[in-house]
Amino acid sequence: MLIFSSNNLFYYFRSPKIYSKMINLKFNYDNALGFVSKDEILEYQYQIDQHFNSIYDKTGRGNDFLGWVDLPDGMDESLVRKIENAAERLKQKSEVFVVIGIGGSYLGARAVIEALSHHFNHLKKDGPAVLYAGQNISEDYMNDLLEILDSKDYSLTVISKSGTTTEPAVAFRILKNHLEEKYGIEETRQRIVAITDKEKGALKQLADEEGYETFVVPDDVGGRYSVLTPVGLLPIAVAGFDIRPLLAGARRMKDHISASSSIDDNPVSAYAAVRNALYNKGFQTEIMVNYEPRLFYITEWWKQLYGESEGKENKGIFPAGVGFTTDLHSMGQYIQEGLRNIFETVLSVEKPKNNYTVPQDDKNLDGLNYIAGKPIHEVNYMAEIATTLAHIDGGVPNLQVSIPEINEETLGELIFFYEMACAVSGYILGVNPFDQPGVEAYKKNMFALLGKPGFEKETGEIRKRL
Repeated sequence: MLIFSSNNLFYYFRSPKIYSKMINLKFNYDNALGFVSKDEILEYQYQIDQHFNSIYDKTGRGNDFLGWVDLPDGMDESLVRKIENAAERLKQKSEVFVVIGIGGSYLGARAVIEALSHHFNHLKKDGPAVLYAGQNISEDYMNDLLEILDSKDYSLTVISKSGTTTEPAVAFRILKNHLEEKYGIEETRQRIVAITDKEKGALKQLADEEGYETFVVPDDVGGRYSVLTPVGLLPIAVAGFDIRPLLAGARRMKDHISASSSIDDNPVSAYAAVRNALYNKGFQTEIMVNYEPRLFYITEWWKQLYGESEGKENKGIFPAGVGFTTDLHSMGQYIQEGLRNIFETVLSVEKPKNNYTVPQDDKNLDGLNYIAGKPIHEVNYMAEIATTLAHIDGGVPNLQVSIPEINEETLGELIFFYEMACAVSGYILGVNPFDQPGVEAYKKNMFALLGKPGFEKETGEIRKRL
């Protein structure tokens, strides 16, 4: 039990099960031990040892998509410099930078950018605003985006291995035409960067023909594991953030977890073991909880990473997310007293960037003078502790992933932690964590309904169903 005091108030914490001076991230599963025993968790040690070996040796299922494991320490310095130089050039040209992509082609970059950005970045003028396209097919969304781009200098990156994925391909076709009408063909070529396959695909062919600057999506890295490739690093750099400490944080996490796969020493092993032990006890939904609004897209990235990696063969923990304390006034009731098939993983931030205190008010009509003089973060953290206790009492196991603060380095650690834990956890579950065959089902139906050549048979069958 760890005790410290601030403003004469004592805080009580259970000591984290996982801690290392090598890394900033800490993982604590004490508040799950009332629902699953330590022995049940440790039963996974043999499997975890084998899965770590298969990941590092690249012998497990889906091993042709394990290139992300080498990214933290395998990134070539010349590529880092090329990304930084391209980002600087684009920043000089742009009030707005548009990232065209869907799923892993934009979520990782957006997660990091929004975690590091001013909450109201669109009102600040210290760098290009980063906007997104190709992540939906909404006509109204595109109209509103074009209204902004009509009056702003902008450039874009289009991210797609093939160049034919419907959502980003539609957005790129529209925005390419808009750029050409606004700037002319030659200048447009300087305002588009393509991140695509090294050798093949429609986007690669177009980029070569038009002379766009290009970066490669590695063949052995899937979209949801691609944030530490140019897919994520270029937009992050254009947004004004330093990609080097991001990579350094990921490298630190990799070095730490490579030293031992012991559940008692390795946060990846512990997280993978605990969540699978809970799953086998009937806890089939994991809710990621955060108390900082800037982490919203970290949750969205995590949801895709785990949902697409584990949700197959009629198995898998369903990943959901909430932002507290906001969602305590909406989802809080269900979490407290709904079906008891859920557990929470709280992403906790120990220190805010700023320090504001609650002011004293002589009238005290709102009754808040009892917290006057306290930092807002202290109030927020007490809400976190209070909620955790309430949910444990309500039958919800709680895990905690904590970082000291939000910066490039801690986000790099967090990214690699979740990626590796997802791979290990997926292998424990007995699935291939690196494919997504189910994603094709809606695409085939959509192609048939839109009359894509080659889908005539499917079109007829679907029309009968409708």
